Amino acid sequence: MPSLAEQIREALALFANSNTQPALIGGLAVVAHQVVRATQDVDFLLAAEAADTVHQALLNLGYQCVHRSAEAANYVRGTEGLDLLYAHRPLARRLLAQATPLETPMGLLRVVSVEGLIGFKLQGFANDPTRTRDLDDIRALVHKHRHTLNRAELREYFALFNQQVLLDELLG
Repeated sequence: MPSLAEQIREALALFANSNTQPALIGGLAVVAHQVVRATQDVDFLLAAEAADTVHQALLNLGYQCVHRSAEAANYVRGTEGLDLLYAHRPLARRLLAQATPLETPMGLLRVVSVEGLIGFKLQGFANDPTRTRDLDDIRALVHKHRHTLNRAELREYFALFNQQVLLDELLG
């Protein structure tokens, strides 16, 4: 069974060969922002225009597509999971463009900002309130970064999902 590090290394090579620059989101991005958390899959934000090319490349690597829509796709290969969220809207495109490059043992890995990650986690929780892991991640990220967060940016995200009361609670 390949390790998560090997899976990321392989995905980064696939993205480079597909001439696309994704950004890490999800549980591993939470870890990249210094919050300890276990995860079993890899999540990337990807330019929507690269969806077909990356889809075919993942199939060529032996992944099976479990779900695919205009917004997102989920792939599995044995025990490995890889999820893609497609950047269509200006806000997601901005977060993708502004992702911070980090040098890792797996190679150069771009990671969305902590505020952007909180926004994605908030979207997941707002769309499905049973996703309490997302709420836990939001709480942990706000706690860890409370003195450096761009609060105006966070307020925009929380307003998008009518969750301003939650933000006030988190920052209070």
